[in-house]
Amino acid sequence: MMNNWMLFGQECTFRKRIVKMWIKFEVEQCLLSKLRGFHERVFSFSDRFVKSQWKHNVCESISSLVVVSLFLSFFLAMACTYFFLFPRYQPAVRTYRVHQAGDLVPKCNVFNGNWIPDESYPLYNASQCPFAERGFDCVANGRRDRGFQKWRWKPRSCEIPRFDVHEILQKLRGKRIVFVGDSLSRTQWESMICMLMQGVQDKRRDVFEINGNKITKRIRFLGVWFSSYNLRIDYYRSVFLVQPGSAPRRAPKRVKSTVRLDKLDDMSKEWIDSDFLIFNSGHWWTPTKLFDMGCYFQAGRSLKLGMGITTAFRAALKTWSSWVETSVDRNRTRVFFRTFESSHWTGRNRNSCKVTRRPWLKPKGKDRSRISDIIIDVVKKMTTPVTVLHVTPMGAFRSDAHVGTWSDNRSVADCSHWCLPGVPDTWNEILLSMMLSKDGME
Repeated sequence: MMNNWMLFGQECTFRKRIVKMWIKFEVEQCLLSKLRGFHERVFSFSDRFVKSQWKHNVCESISSLVVVSLFLSFFLAMACTYFFLFPRYQPAVRTYRVHQAGDLVPKCNVFNGNWIPDESYPLYNASQCPFAERGFDCVANGRRDRGFQKWRWKPRSCEIPRFDVHEILQKLRGKRIVFVGDSLSRTQWESMICMLMQGVQDKRRDVFEINGNKITKRIRFLGVWFSSYNLRIDYYRSVFLVQPGSAPRRAPKRVKSTVRLDKLDDMSKEWIDSDFLIFNSGHWWTPTKLFDMGCYFQAGRSLKLGMGITTAFRAALKTWSSWVETSVDRNRTRVFFRTFESSHWTGRNRNSCKVTRRPWLKPKGKDRSRISDIIIDVVKKMTTPVTVLHVTPMGAFRSDAHVGTWSDNRSVADCSHWCLPGVPDTWNEILLSMMLSKDGME
């Protein structure tokens, strides 16, 4: 009996297990059925979405590829530019340029070049110009070779505008041009007048010196009037730019006169009312023109017996620059300063003058000058714009263009002044191009 109940219990337990397993199977089948339906709905939606978005995605992918390509190209270009401009190993290179006051972006250094033959020169006949000093008319004084008149200055990286006298005269109508300096300034003044007279028909009536004066080496003022153009071109003789003075009381006997370094020439008030001011100085700043003649330097009441010439010249230029800063109307007047003009004296005592038939092929050290360096340095520190006409290098080659013995005094050779026509005409071609251009040239 006991065994029968045990068998019955075991059977009941087995049946319960069978029922549980069946229920579990049914539940799993139900879940699988629902999950399968969900998956079918998901894949159906995904298929429809992919089909509807395929074209858009393809276009978007192409656009993305283009954008990525442009970005990569830009990045590569920037990288190449960086390595080009900033190489890993870059040698230290220093460049130097003559500073021109008011000139921030250099265009062309017209004073860096060479002389080339040109049969279209000269620009005038000095013998037919009443304002060309006879002492500078070398051909009239017996010079037979005229090759020195057939050279044109050619800058290396640009061209000097060809001289058009009629256009220039029209642009200078109503202007006043003032040259201030030594005899080299007077030579440039004579050259400009002779050049511009080529555009005047009635030269005798329309062009004349306002006081009826003739050109002399000692006269302090000359002014030429172009009546048809209301144009005036003046020259003021001021070899030091600052005041010459007498020896102070109780000065040593060797002191005969002084150069007042702290006072500008007393004629300076007459320079102001001008449209163009062109200065030069330097040829009188030598021992033979100063100390050998008993002329020494003075500042205030102090006599500077031990002061050197270059130190004194710098002090004088500082006085000049202060005057320009305070007295010149920068809204009207353009200021120029021409550097030292190369001379070609030779010999142990520099008293021999040998004029060649052709220009030198090399400057032979004549392209540098301490006077010119001081001029450039002083102008560089000014606030008023001043253009430096750095003619020293270009004149260094022209050993053929000096007066030599073809002057009005043939017993005295001259390797400082220039024949007319000649080198000063080139200075004026450059000067006029700068005067008449809005931005000028370097």
